[in-house]
Amino acid sequence: MLRIIYKSKIHNATVTDANLNYTGSIGIDSELLKIADIFPGEKVQIVNLNNGMRIETYVIEGEPGKGTICMNGGAARCAQKGDKLIIISYCLVESKEASTFNAKTIFLNDKNGVKKL
Repeated sequence: MLRIIYKSKIHNATVTDANLNYTGSIGIDSELLKIADIFPGEKVQIVNLNNGMRIETYVIEGEPGKGTICMNGGAARCAQKGDKLIIISYCLVESKEASTFNAKTIFLNDKNGVKKL
């Protein structure tokens, strides 16, 4: 049996921009993506801590070192600049591996720098 397990989480991300006129997705600083083991194009769930909304979209790579967290397209209606987010990616894992699977969580400071791994 396969189980859906959270693989990576970016916790306490601050939205830096919202672009309604983009075709969709969330832009995330490429350095944060590498640290969190999230790939461009990967499906993520976004939890907005300010309004409780949860949405799913895919990731696009943002400029490295800028701390970018940009909601695009329809997702821009779900979060405003300054909102705090949890960004979660999942994977399928065999049941026998699920209990030993090590998810990766990164905690960000208010400027989207890594505060804690």
